[in-house]
Amino acid sequence: MKKLLYPFLPLVFVLSCSNEKVETVQMLSSPADDNSSLPRLVTSPDGDVYLSWVEKKAEKMSHLMYSKLSNETWESPSQVAEGDNWFVNWADFPSLLVNGNQMAAHWLQKSDLGTYDYDVRVSFSNDNGETWGESIIPHKDQVAAEHGFVSMLPMDDGHTFMTWLDGRNTKTEGGAMTLRAGIFDHAGETIAEWELDDRICDCCQTGAAMTSNGPVVVYRDRSAGEIRDISIVRLVGRNWTTPQSIAIDLWEIHGCPVNGPAISANGDQVAVAWFTAKGDTPKVKIAFSNDSGESFSSPTLVSQGITNGRVGIDRLDNGTIIVSWMETRNDKAQIMIGNYDSSGMLLKKIEVAETSAERASGFPVITISGNDIYMAWTEVKEKTVVKTAKINL
Repeated sequence: MKKLLYPFLPLVFVLSCSNEKVETVQMLSSPADDNSSLPRLVTSPDGDVYLSWVEKKAEKMSHLMYSKLSNETWESPSQVAEGDNWFVNWADFPSLLVNGNQMAAHWLQKSDLGTYDYDVRVSFSNDNGETWGESIIPHKDQVAAEHGFVSMLPMDDGHTFMTWLDGRNTKTEGGAMTLRAGIFDHAGETIAEWELDDRICDCCQTGAAMTSNGPVVVYRDRSAGEIRDISIVRLVGRNWTTPQSIAIDLWEIHGCPVNGPAISANGDQVAVAWFTAKGDTPKVKIAFSNDSGESFSSPTLVSQGITNGRVGIDRLDNGTIIVSWMETRNDKAQIMIGNYDSSGMLLKKIEVAETSAERASGFPVITISGNDIYMAWTEVKEKTVVKTAKINL
């Protein structure tokens, strides 16, 4: 692994949309080598920031790596797992969860010869990542079908909440993609498992957050008439609510847009960002809830016309919301960040970086620790490489 010598690359200055003052994007020296991609960022309950990513070090060998941020410098990378039979996809990529000294990481692994025959694999560590246990499969159907688009949340008692897209019915019954969820202990044993929705969009990301009333999940739904708007389900007591639309976009599309929602929560306050393109007009929207996701405000328009979505969302300690998305101009993609108050008013907007509009650039990701904003994305040149930055608003 390469040694990290410099905590920062030169500062890049970007003007805010209001032109009130110059904002700064501080590039952090990435711990990832060449041929790296698919970054994820996560902030632990203690406020520590972690980055995970996938590296290709041989033709077919994939490695799931991670690093912790310490004094604005990424520590030397550690490996969770490796394999030559992984399903590596630009939109459906591994993640990391940290809960005290317990950690969990997921990736996708081929289960049969079909292109989309793969399982979710999850490994747990109970010693701050020093050792990782044998991976488990959270879904118990044993069907060679698509399983992925995982979201994980830390819970009390060292438990982990997971939700995922589950294709068991597409193979066994010719049915639709389903949304499932489960709770697992520190050894990976299943405590509970549920089907949350029996017909959803086939390959859009899920989002999950913990509210004061319990976990909530957002996802792209799919009606019998191919309306693919964003829905939410909530665990209330021991039961999950009936799926409810965040907003009525009425986007009819006969195929998956591969563009899922993102969610952030703090107590009763919930914010959701998503992409829609009704009438072939691409838009990014956000909506807010003050009752743990039971009801939402009318949507606020974030971007229109030139956006290709790929959204992220998180909340600063001051209560305002940070939304990330991508816009495309002249075959290049601009990674954008907007700061909104709880009423949906735009406070600031900046361009963080420019990258390729190709699928290989993947999904930019954000996380927040206190009032510090961190972002990671994949830069596409001769080789792909993960880039990271701290954004100062």
